[in-house]
Amino acid sequence: MIRVLVVEDEPVAAEAHRAYVERTPGFTVAAVAGTGARALDALARLPVDLVLLDMNLPDLSGIELCRRIRGAGAEVDVLAVTSARELSTVRAAATHGVVGYLLKPFTYPALRDRLTAYAEYRERLRAEGDAAGQDDVDRVLEAVRPTRSSTLPKGMSRETLDAVIAAVRAADEVSAAETAELIGASRITARRYLEYLADAGLVDRAPRYGGAGRPELGYRWR
Repeated sequence: MIRVLVVEDEPVAAEAHRAYVERTPGFTVAAVAGTGARALDALARLPVDLVLLDMNLPDLSGIELCRRIRGAGAEVDVLAVTSARELSTVRAAATHGVVGYLLKPFTYPALRDRLTAYAEYRERLRAEGDAAGQDDVDRVLEAVRPTRSSTLPKGMSRETLDAVIAAVRAADEVSAAETAELIGASRITARRYLEYLADAGLVDRAPRYGGAGRPELGYRWR
């Protein structure tokens, strides 16, 4: 059984990640930590094989946490599960040996594929003896990468989702109608993507008052 430490400060996302891990055969959640300090404490007390890490924590960055994990000599792997899209963060994660980088928001199949690939990677590393050649080495290192891309709900595309995310992050607050105009889509389509982001815990939604008629929802990046 592969023991996972979920490190996520948003309670809704943390619970979703915990449930996703527990649904995946061969995996169990050792603990859930909402800060880097609590994650380090859990690693010092509990046997952990894989850290599911959000890069944006309230007390320190995910990169700094990776640095401290390595400095403490903890023999664990790290899979980044985060909304951090900066290439500098991606590069730093790779430098610190992160075995994968999964962008939020995602569905269960997307994480399941990453976990399954990681389990295969661990199994291949357990093999006795030496690699027969370069092909054997490549197969072991490539096993940690899933063969399928991240799965979104039916009818949703990664390109449109990225456009909606960019629109929300660039504004203080947007409505479905404003987002639709920014990305060149219908209001219904924009609202569906915004609700998906809200359900994933990446945006806050609240009624807008002040105009005539029904209040409109405003969406703000967390």
